Amino acid sequence: MPNRIKRECRKLGCLSLTDNANGYCDKHQQEKFMRYDRYRKSAAQRGYNARWQRYRKIFLQRHPICANCRNAPASVVDHIKPHKGDYDLFWDEANHQALCKRCHDIKTATEDGGFGNDILKK
Repeated sequence: MPNRIKRECRKLGCLSLTDNANGYCDKHQQEKFMRYDRYRKSAAQRGYNARWQRYRKIFLQRHPICANCRNAPASVVDHIKPHKGDYDLFWDEANHQALCKRCHDIKTATEDGGFGNDILKK
């Protein structure tokens, strides 16, 4: 498969050439995500602490297969509806599903940014 044609970075004023799919050079691609991460709380502050890890382990034992593709082992407990800090929704077992990493990454990228979606606007 041939390599992509290199183009100028999409960042205004940057003359670096890139073949990244999103159009940003490595430097500016990292800056884009650093801006997002700057406002994001740590995993523990968002509720993914030791209690969550214990719950996750038990949930995945009870639901070992991906609920989406149904042919891969589940490795992620996904919130069907994003909780966005709502403690009750975060712990609502009816809002959880077991997914493989691939299916979870696709779902998250589709909902929260990626594949051309701007994560900073959500």
